[in-house]
Parts: sequence; C-alpha cells; structure tokens
Amino acid sequence: MTDSNLSHDAFLTFDSHIDIPWPDRDDFGDDTLMRQVDLPKLRRGGLKAVCLAAYIPQGRRNALGHQEAWIRVQAMLEAIGALRGVAGTRVCDNAAAVRSAVSSGAVAVVPAVENGYAIGEDVSRIAVLRGLGVRYMTMTHNGHNMLADAAIPRADLDDPVKLHGGLSALGREAIARMNDCGMLVDVSHTSKDSMLQAVECSRVPVVASHSCARSLSDHPRNLDDEQLDRLGESGGVVQVTAMSSFLKPSAHGRATVDDMAFHVAYIARRIGIGHVGVSSDFDGGGGIEGWSDASQTANVTAALLRQGFSASDMAAIWGGNFLRVMEQAEAAARA
Repeated sequence: MTDSNLSHDAFLTFDSHIDIPWPDRDDFGDDTLMRQVDLPKLRRGGLKAVCLAAYIPQGRRNALGHQEAWIRVQAMLEAIGALRGVAGTRVCDNAAAVRSAVSSGAVAVVPAVENGYAIGEDVSRIAVLRGLGVRYMTMTHNGHNMLADAAIPRADLDDPVKLHGGLSALGREAIARMNDCGMLVDVSHTSKDSMLQAVECSRVPVVASHSCARSLSDHPRNLDDEQLDRLGESGGVVQVTAMSSFLKPSAHGRATVDDMAFHVAYIARRIGIGHVGVSSDFDGGGGIEGWSDASQTANVTAALLRQGFSASDMAAIWGGNFLRVMEQAEAAARA
C-alpha cells in the first residue's frame, strides 16, 4: 500500500479537544443537529478517541465565583463519566485504556477540564479531578485566574494586561500537583509568559490541546516560533485546531482542512513530527470547511496526506504523539 492510498481507518484517530454542550441533554448517543460531536457522527467519521472537556467560563476571582466553578466542573465531569452507559463508548483515564477501547471497536472518551479557574485557590481539588478521570487541565481560558495569566485578558472582569507576570506561586504548586497525579498541563489559552514558565516548571512535557502556529496566523491564542521551539525541546505536543480564525485571518475567508494541514506541516518541519497533532474544538467554536463536524473527519486525513506525510507520520499526528505524553505523565506519577 502506498502512502497516497493510506486508509483513514488505519489510524488511531484522536481528537484532543472537544467541548461538551451544557447543560447536558443526555443525547450523546443520538444523531442530532444540536451537536457537532455525538456517537453516530464519530462512527461515520472514523474518529476513534476524543478528549471531552468540561469547559468552565472565567468569572470573578472571588470565593463565590470559585465555588460556582467548582460545582459546575464536578457536574460536567459526572455527565462525561455517565457516557459509560452509552453502548459503544468507553470512558478512559489512561493511555492503555484508550488503546484497548479502540482495538475493541469502542469509542474512547477521555475527560479533561478547560480552565484552572475550576479549582479556585484550592490545589487539593486537583486530586479530586484526577479521581474523576481528568487527564489534562487547561491552566486558563480567556481571562486571568489565580493560577496564571491568559493570552486574552478580560476587560469586563477588570483584568490588567498582566496579573501575575505568567504563573502565580499557586499556579506553580498546581503544576507540581498535576505532575504528581498524572494530569497533563495544557498551555492553550495561557499568555506567552505563562506558557514558557509552565514548560520550565513542569516535570512532564506540556501540551497545547488546541492552538495553531502564530507565524502563519497572528492570533494571540496561537504559539509563536519561540514557544514552538521550547515546546519541542521539552518533548511537548501542540494540537493544531480547527478554529478558522486561528488558521487564517478572518478577512481572508473561512479556513479549510488544507489550511489546517499546512499548520501541521509547518510545526512538524520546525520542531519535529513527534510534537504535533490535531484537535477540532467542536461544540466550542471549532469547525472549518471540510471538517464542520465529526462525521467529516476523513477529510482531515486526506488533507494531511496531501502534505506528503508518511504512514508513520500520520500515526504520530493522529494520536501517537498525544498518547505518548499521556504515558509520560503516567510514568512520572508512578515514580
């Protein structure tokens, strides 16, 4: 079989960032227009493993805001955990379980948390989240929290340009706790200072679960070449995401799967094939021409193949790299 004839079904396709619609409607098993991702669409698109993120919007940095966020994140993770009851779905909290689920024909679901605001100022909550199956936590969303500065401050929350100058002391402690329990540090949404400091602080390679290359599209949510280089040197992974405004300036029209594949190719050339993957950010704003929902996932494989990637490259991009950092985090926690 030549590389140009590689089958989409040959790969362990793993999307590292999908939001869950909230409040939950208990409709994951249904083919519904209300979701970009549900089990029927995953099946049609040949998408075999997904990280489902409990997204916590940024609120005020006070006791009430933190408590509301903590209540919400637990409820969202319970909804993700309940997918164990959906036939053909397995909720997985380690890399071996993902591989086993996929090999048995089930869709692997890995819980995640988007926004460290969820824990407020209580780093002991990290162990609770890990107990609920969480494999990564995004340090921030849009707006600074008590752990770190965000790439996009929130004027409506009275954010200064910089609150901590990167990570706070609490944020550094949170990263140590995440390393201890095998939870990956996600630097998507963080400021450049926060991201670079997280790379230095973490004992385990960090991930950017849904970001693109800033040199190709100058968006504050993307990683510039210095950030990419540091991520690659440390063993981390950036998951190029299907957010049109991250892939190309909005004035140039809606991005396509070929634009996405071009970002993947750029990052692979710059820091190595072992440090790049893909994600959709579906049900959280993601969706581009050719990959507007999970049923169209084979179009991403076709676009990547047009960039000339080999079979081993494709396996790394589609899931191998992300599973590798999951395994590194697990090993570090055992140690």
